[in-house]
Amino acid sequence: MKDEKLQKALARMGLGSRRQMEEVIKAGRVSVNNGPATIGDRVEQGDEIRVDGRQIKYTAENEKRRRVLAYYKPEGEVCSANDPEGRPTVFERLPKLTHDRWVMVGRLDINSTGLLLFTNDGEMAHRLMHPSSEVTREYAVRVLGDVTPDMARAMTTGVMLEDGLAKFEDIKEGGGEGVNKWHHVKLQEGRNREVRRLFESQGLKVSRLLRTSYGSIALPKELRTGRFLELDKKDINTLTDLVSMRPRHGTGLHGAAKRKQERIKDKPLKARRSDDNRSHSAKPKSSASPASRGSSNTRDRNNQR
Repeated sequence: MKDEKLQKALARMGLGSRRQMEEVIKAGRVSVNNGPATIGDRVEQGDEIRVDGRQIKYTAENEKRRRVLAYYKPEGEVCSANDPEGRPTVFERLPKLTHDRWVMVGRLDINSTGLLLFTNDGEMAHRLMHPSSEVTREYAVRVLGDVTPDMARAMTTGVMLEDGLAKFEDIKEGGGEGVNKWHHVKLQEGRNREVRRLFESQGLKVSRLLRTSYGSIALPKELRTGRFLELDKKDINTLTDLVSMRPRHGTGLHGAAKRKQERIKDKPLKARRSDDNRSHSAKPKSSASPASRGSSNTRDRNNQR
């Protein structure tokens, strides 16, 4: 039997979800070995796959090295491959891949900062983002206004937004005074501006938002804005365990790449600004921004790295 179903292979290569790929196949936009593809076709190494006439480089799932990047997004960058307004994008900072592509795991709006994950495994990205996986995201949020116990209770019980019920799994005070009050929140889905909209539902305004972790991966303490680190085998396998995926042979860093990452951890690279020259060249200082210290769970994971 051939290696895997066509729609699964296309999703794994980052072209969309399995359901989206099924629709693309049904629309007659996919061919295998110069013949029209159908739902349920299976493919293997050596098959010629084309989508809209463009050849897709296929590598069998058990032969492709699974890779994951942790990127510290600064303000001013948009989470898309191309921006019609010409604004800087998060993809511009990433290393180039040959016959492969980076797939973004979740999004952050242009004014938000913090951890973004990228992987070359489209199926893994899809599972990490899907609400059914219930992967927890953690954020440090600076709020203008006082979060009363009743407000916190409402946001953890559930608030009806325009696109359905939303809630935080947890909300805790993060310190600070006046207009510099921080809270740490946990969320198990990633709808558009959901954190901001939950606070807005209580008449509160978010003045700064920083994602401190995604699933089992915390924002590395040695990572600066506009920089990325590639995750090693242990961290990647922990992520795949969250979404019930099998480890893959060859996963992780090796040789020169591994030594380079070790040097970066010992001597972090300087922060980089976005092209719009906005001021976000460093992490928040602990004296002014409790967000940089994170929740106790985040600190514990950072200390283990």
